[in-house]
Amino acid sequence: MNQIYLDYNASTPIAPEVQAVMMPFFSEHYGNPSALHFAGREGKKAVEMARYHVASLLNASANEIVFTSGGSESNNHVLKGVFGRFERKKAHIITTTIEHPAVLNPCHYLEKLGAKVTYIGVDRHGKVDPSEVEAAIRKDTILISVMHSNNEVGTIQPISEVGKIAKKNGILFHTDASQSVGKVELDVKALNVDFLTVAGHKVYAPKGIGALYIREGVELEPLIHGAGHENGRRAGTENVMFVVGLGEACKLAKQLVGEANNMHSLREYFWGHLQDCCGNQISLNGHPVDRLPNTLSVNFLNQTGQEILASLPQIAASTGSACHANEITLSPVLKAMGVKESVGKGAVRFSLGRYTTKEEIDEIIRLLKKMFY
Repeated sequence: MNQIYLDYNASTPIAPEVQAVMMPFFSEHYGNPSALHFAGREGKKAVEMARYHVASLLNASANEIVFTSGGSESNNHVLKGVFGRFERKKAHIITTTIEHPAVLNPCHYLEKLGAKVTYIGVDRHGKVDPSEVEAAIRKDTILISVMHSNNEVGTIQPISEVGKIAKKNGILFHTDASQSVGKVELDVKALNVDFLTVAGHKVYAPKGIGALYIREGVELEPLIHGAGHENGRRAGTENVMFVVGLGEACKLAKQLVGEANNMHSLREYFWGHLQDCCGNQISLNGHPVDRLPNTLSVNFLNQTGQEILASLPQIAASTGSACHANEITLSPVLKAMGVKESVGKGAVRFSLGRYTTKEEIDEIIRLLKKMFY
């Protein structure tokens, strides 16, 4: 039984090129990169080169990149760091109902400390209306946080427009771009963002490494205090081998300029054949155009996502609902989009990646046809 991996939005495999550049730092270049002697020099040089590659992919400056343990830490750093700069009773944050828990849960935590949070809804395609963000701004608004693209349905948000609104009102603006890095072009200047989150395991680097773009001139309280690593912005001895891996992954992402087009073509091929196979028994989640090129979230009507994937044990994909005690619970994202429970219970997210082949898609289609005919 050939196994087929279509869960790249959950985690990507480490690219062979990434693994290769990491290996010397497990054995040969073991010194602390903060050390001034010979054992630390290679590590220090490698960390700064990795910083350059991450910055280059985002059209940022190297000194604007801080390495973290991943997307969750980067998001927490922004939310808690900005909150820490202001008086607690005068802190209002704007975010959306479809954010990743790594944004929503820190917001809930800050509410316990006195912050006020407005959660903006989305339309049926999972898209935020910038005018609703603008209407939610108050005199005490200190931060707006809107994800660049949604991890479940792939909808890409109007970040540049929201960024202009934030800038016009003198409000700091953050976007969690964990799901977008390496899939679509990201330019922090064009996006008008002050902060941008990167997660390594979404871009063919290891789990446990990430980065945070902090616009030059913006002061942010560190999430982790200690020695003066990362120019005093994130304490802790740098995880050199993983930092090197993230740097190489970002370098590859910039070089593979046609990768997004290839994924988009393969995804559309898949969607076309699914429609032929299932007819009116299938529907699409997410924006029909403004969507990540690799993401295909669909509802199999009169089915449950769990049933579909249980019948295809050789396929790795994700569902958009959970079953507990024979009750179906839709994901918060599908709920926010207004997807009916009777429809969303059959949600399955197929997310393609660098190593997905047409032969694999053909095999999935063949298996689904056996189920439906």
